[in-house]
Amino acid sequence: VQLQASGGGLVQAGGSLSLSCVASRRTFSRYFMGWFRQAPGKEREFVAAISWSGDGTYYGDSVKGRFTISRDNAKNTVYLQMNSLKPEDTAVYYCAAKFDSGSYYYPDRYDYWGQGTLVTVSS
Repeated sequence: VQLQASGGGLVQAGGSLSLSCVASRRTFSRYFMGWFRQAPGKEREFVAAISWSGDGTYYGDSVKGRFTISRDNAKNTVYLQMNSLKPEDTAVYYCAAKFDSGSYYYPDRYDYWGQGTLVTVSS
């Protein structure tokens, strides 16, 4: 499956952005989806994940209460709504897909990756 992420940009601290990731296959509902981010000089970090039907959502500690992951299987799309953004949220954000739900926190457990979209939060 091919993943295309979009929606990144420049925003001031305290602002909001919404990211989207569109999958190329109609079997999108079979994929467990995740969002990761990577800042310069840092390792790729888990942000959020969502189960196949959307009834299970999981978040990294640094974004809990500020970010919301959701999906629309009819549109083959997963979203990441980011509120109360902080300068430390600045990173390239990647969407990823996997078949099972295990170890969703680890990037090497994902089978497919999008190209990334840059989010820059100014102070």
